[in-house]
Amino acid sequence: MKTTRRGRGPRITRDRAGVALAAFVAVTAIAPAIGIRQSPANPRIARWYRGLAKPPFTPPSAAFGPVWTTLYALIAASGWRVWRAPSSPERTRALVLWGVQQALNTAWSPLFFGEQRIVAALADIILLDASATAYALAARRVDKPAAAMMIPYLAWLSLATALNAEIVRRN
Repeated sequence: MKTTRRGRGPRITRDRAGVALAAFVAVTAIAPAIGIRQSPANPRIARWYRGLAKPPFTPPSAAFGPVWTTLYALIAASGWRVWRAPSSPERTRALVLWGVQQALNTAWSPLFFGEQRIVAALADIILLDASATAYALAARRVDKPAAAMMIPYLAWLSLATALNAEIVRRN
């Protein structure tokens, strides 16, 4: 079992790092696990969603699976890289913000699709934008590649926020 010294605190073993990576993947997977149950994959929700007036820049349904799979992998890897950095107040702040953005991400699908509360979902995604941006900025102070991994997510969130806002406006 190879160990590496990561700043103050205990040594991180490869086994411990592997368990931590699995934990970040598992926590990140909570959002799609909850979201798929409350998405247009559900026939009742599909009918409601089809009935909404949507803007022309709405991505095709087939894009969501591959895009979100990639984004969730990057989110998990980013959080894990920050976790692996030496212990510091900056690392702690970044990890807290990672958790906040993850919680807000998880809440969006149940609000938008499950409860069909599109205004509440818009408020959630605006907070998500702010927390994901704050996380990326905090992560940049800890691990620049971890911060860079968030750029595609931030871009997609910008599109998703505009889409949610336009759906609120049109409906």
